[in-house]
Amino acid sequence: MTEPSSTHTSEVATPDTLDLRYRDADLPISERVEILLSQMTLQEKAGLFFQTMITMGPDGSLTDGDELFGLPSTDEYVNGLLMSHFNILAAAPTAEAMATWSNRLQELAAATRLGIPVTISTDPRHSYSDNPLAGLSAGCFSVWPETLGLAAIGDAELVERFGDVARQEYTAVGIRVALHPQVDLTTEPRWSRQLQTFGEDVVLSSRLGAAYIRGFQGTHLGAASVATMTKHFPGGGPQKDGEDPHFAHGREQVYPGDQFELHLLPFEAAFEAGTSQIMPYYGMPVGTEFEEVGFGFNKSVITGLLRERYGFDGIVCTDWGLINDASVMGQPFPARAWGVEHLTPRERMNKVLGAGCDQFGGEACPELLIDLVRSGEVTEERLDVSARRLLREKFVLGLFDHPYVDPAAAAALVGNADFIAEGLAAQRASLTLLTNTNDGAGTPTLPFARGLRLYVEGIDPEVAAAYGTVVSDPSEADVAVLRIQAPYEERPTIFENFFHAGSLDFTTEFVSHVRDLADVVPTVLDVFLDRPAVLTPFIDVAAAIVANYGASPTAVLDVLTGVDRPRGSLPFDLPRSMAAVVASKADVPFDTVDPLFRFGHGLRYAR
Repeated sequence: MTEPSSTHTSEVATPDTLDLRYRDADLPISERVEILLSQMTLQEKAGLFFQTMITMGPDGSLTDGDELFGLPSTDEYVNGLLMSHFNILAAAPTAEAMATWSNRLQELAAATRLGIPVTISTDPRHSYSDNPLAGLSAGCFSVWPETLGLAAIGDAELVERFGDVARQEYTAVGIRVALHPQVDLTTEPRWSRQLQTFGEDVVLSSRLGAAYIRGFQGTHLGAASVATMTKHFPGGGPQKDGEDPHFAHGREQVYPGDQFELHLLPFEAAFEAGTSQIMPYYGMPVGTEFEEVGFGFNKSVITGLLRERYGFDGIVCTDWGLINDASVMGQPFPARAWGVEHLTPRERMNKVLGAGCDQFGGEACPELLIDLVRSGEVTEERLDVSARRLLREKFVLGLFDHPYVDPAAAAALVGNADFIAEGLAAQRASLTLLTNTNDGAGTPTLPFARGLRLYVEGIDPEVAAAYGTVVSDPSEADVAVLRIQAPYEERPTIFENFFHAGSLDFTTEFVSHVRDLADVVPTVLDVFLDRPAVLTPFIDVAAAIVANYGASPTAVLDVLTGVDRPRGSLPFDLPRSMAAVVASKADVPFDTVDPLFRFGHGLRYAR
């Protein structure tokens, strides 16, 4: 069925002459969309197409911009650029402050000619991540394991429950779009974006990804939902050498095992679960049937694969920053225009629209889009196709009818004791016991008794003191607990170091340190596996090894001392060596030869 074209009038209706039936909640949404769209100017339509970062004041005030990230004032966004989609960048000090900020932003939007409400989105913010380009620290929200930790638990009901808790906390403060889940398969062990995925197995990723979406959206998108922007279509895992395509040296996605189709399967499950939005990845496919340009520019992928093959008619928003070069934190940050670097920003924009995308992530330049229409290169009817999708979601989410939230209710709900307890229980459940050796009497190292003399590294001694007597000399300890990070290579810029990449080998110096310590005292390693580290050097020396995917020291020590038990299973293979990693095919799961531990490995306590 052909979509009706909007009416383009030469005169702009004033508030006194507007057809206000689009505000009538009793009318069908499709009719409300057409009534509103027919009255929008080109400038107002163009503003819908841009979604970028925004900040808030610590007290919930609207800001005059952010020099660090080069962001304009809130007033310029709403009244100057006529934008109404924003990704909240700041970690909120309190839920009440964030809810107050959301209401102030909606009040500003309500005072515009058409009163189009704002849609607020966010990257994940329910864990310990603190990466402004991928995931934010939890702040006032309940704290859960990273998505990879949810995969280690492997329980779809728990994942759906997490989504429901996060939905309640998001909606309480006015957040209505989740820039997640990330259902990419982690088939390249070095890849730097694994922490927010469900791991390496396609069946597990598909099952849990669908549960995640149901938790946020419900069975149908509605006024109580948080819309999910599932990413990164058509699967971001097969990055050449595991490098990240935020950067030019990581722009290529490769398929030496001819497994492009495998990476689509979690998205098929997401479509079935009803995901409202899709984000294509930065990467460009190399050596496939598809055009060798970044997926956001790629008509053969967005229109041919996503729109036509899968029939997806929801919103497609590009990953952040495909059009314009930027300066962030005083450093240049080039546009991620892979394969089309030679094009001008307006030519890139035209190509994204031609590919079939609806919205430009991380951009705030509606003047370019207006120029494309006025020059005749893009028709206003093409804008209407995407504008309908963008407006429709605002209506479906109930933003036109109920844009405001209750700050006092948000303060009571967000981070409440029950949610905090559930998150902590999930952290403990996600811990994966990899090894647990016996002492001379046949007693396993874990769990060990509370009250022992503890030597710790990477743990606040005050936290450890609740579980035993902390000593500074390993030779005086009964057990040592080392909390360590999977290795990664230091890179030249601050941005690159947000994304852990490179070798998975620990340094010779660190291995020697652990071995020396283990010669003195039984040593337990707690390893944060944001990537599948090569743990081979520690297998014959550590008394026990536990993997975590975002868990507090308290959660870990609770499990080490038997307050709770480890229930996690590896969400990916752990390679035996870097040689095996380098030899593996980037797009093929479980392709490292003779892994040290296989997917699904996880010991349990005897009792």
